[in-house]
Amino acid sequence: MTMVFERIKQVAELRKLSIDSINDKAGLSNKAIYGWKKSTPKADNLQKVADVLDVSTDYLLGRTNQMNSYDSQSKKTDILDDSVILAFDGMEIPEEDKEKLLDYARFVMEQRKEGKKGRLHL
Repeated sequence: MTMVFERIKQVAELRKLSIDSINDKAGLSNKAIYGWKKSTPKADNLQKVADVLDVSTDYLLGRTNQMNSYDSQSKKTDILDDSVILAFDGMEIPEEDKEKLLDYARFVMEQRKEGKKGRLHL
């Protein structure tokens, strides 16, 4: 059995779903997922199943043990946290520019507190 099928089976049990129901919800042909016991699925079909199960394709492929590597809603970082490395386009932002960004962020937050919801003009 392939790792992909094993992972799908494990998550299906966790989510209390049958393989057939996942297959149907993903819009795959009849018993397609069962065929993955011996073969590797096409990328688009694997993505459909990952979406139904709310896991990453990397998890289903066994590349990671983290089910969701894309869960941005639960990740919040305060820009005032000195341990956060601010970057843009893959390059770290210089300290003097970080201060300018922080000043602007403080200004925006102060405007919100005062109830000024209009567009800010620089």
